[in-house]
Amino acid sequence: MPTGQYQRKRKRIEERFWPKVRKTESCWLWTANTTRPMDGYGRVMITPGKFQLAHRVAFELLRGPIPDGKTLDHLCRNSLCVNPEHLEPVSMRENVLRGESPGVIRRRRGTCDEGHPYSRGTRGSICKICKSKYDKERYRRKKQMTLEKALKSP
Repeated sequence: MPTGQYQRKRKRIEERFWPKVRKTESCWLWTANTTRPMDGYGRVMITPGKFQLAHRVAFELLRGPIPDGKTLDHLCRNSLCVNPEHLEPVSMRENVLRGESPGVIRRRRGTCDEGHPYSRGTRGSICKICKSKYDKERYRRKKQMTLEKALKSP
């Protein structure tokens, strides 16, 4: 039996929660309030003025508490899905690395946008070759601006 923060109010929440879920062949889609129009996460009001993400509520109602230090990863990649079979408790780092952001995709690919391989210790989404080019160009522009400023002054 689930023992999370929703057990006390379980019946009341279930009565309000499940009618807002539309079950498809695979995903259970949240059809009510969302964090953002079109592509946000479902959210449900637990108490007046206090919202909780719908997938977290569904997980706790059917599976129990989410382990401390874990977040839920949507294995189906559908942010409106509340099917606990599609939710896996993982660390935030793991969740980000499983994502589809441009930086993560470049990291997975192993090269920057110009096709240069990342070097060991490289951070962010720029390789050492591109960073060196960027730094040289920045230095050249700064030097040019200083020179132009000096020529303009009386």
